[in-house]
Amino acid sequence: MSEKIVILGVFVADTSYRADRAPRIGETILGNSFALGPGGKGSNQAVAAAKAGGQVHFLSKLGEDPFADMALATWKEAGVIPEVTHHAEHYTGAAYIFIEDATGNNAIIVCPGVAATISPADIEAKAELIASSSVFVTQLEQPMDAALRGLEIARKGGAQTILNPAPAAELPAGMLALCSFVTPNETEAEAITGVSVKTIDEARIAAGILLEKGVGAAIITLGERGVLYHDHTQSVHVPAFYAGPVVETTGAGDAFNGGFAAALSTGMTPVEAVKFGNATAAISVTRPGTAPSMPSLSEIQSLLTKTHA
Repeated sequence: MSEKIVILGVFVADTSYRADRAPRIGETILGNSFALGPGGKGSNQAVAAAKAGGQVHFLSKLGEDPFADMALATWKEAGVIPEVTHHAEHYTGAAYIFIEDATGNNAIIVCPGVAATISPADIEAKAELIASSSVFVTQLEQPMDAALRGLEIARKGGAQTILNPAPAAELPAGMLALCSFVTPNETEAEAITGVSVKTIDEARIAAGILLEKGVGAAIITLGERGVLYHDHTQSVHVPAFYAGPVVETTGAGDAFNGGFAAALSTGMTPVEAVKFGNATAAISVTRPGTAPSMPSLSEIQSLLTKTHA
């Protein structure tokens, strides 16, 4: 039985454009397809964690508009418990996502909307919920001071804390020391540590620097090469799973973080939880979209069983 997961983050409506290439400044090109769907790193992670069996509460702000309606419908379907306030004077966030048709690679612009006003006071209002969680997760799409306050409250309450430092940003002093786990990709790891991460050995060097900065364990996601888990007692490279041809990589990191959080909440060891997160991400990239691509617990367990059979 999973224990309570609290995720602080942003919901945005993803507007996804597929084309052969990105347009240059001043240029208009014809795209191949368009899709509108739910997104935002925090929301995606909440959906992934809930579908993977977690008991998930999601903290955020919404406007009062069709995109807010989309958010609520998405969370209801996935089983996420919304802990949100609604603000008619602001808009719900949106994101522009360009997807290169041939590779599935993406480039993204995020406008968080009203979620950009999430403040430490908003976090204080949910302090009891956060402090009673077993796992607390945040990213950096909402204001930094709100993320920092959430980590402080969760850590004091005894939760396992996960910081997904995305999008990459300069972190305030002491923030990493509040993190049981930090989960950057190669680019974000380089931004924090100054170490170029192009190989597993370089990832290990960057992870060591993250530990020196106070992190309990560094988990560097490496795309198709899997994940490096590195703490003070072990350094484990966990290979990626194969669940089928890649359709879109946009939600892969969120799938991993959500799956990892869900697994931790059930009492798995961190390395077991990394494998579970890897399987979650592997399935997600075989489907289009972000939140809609997140797999169910039974699908994740099936892939894990098949791979280790």
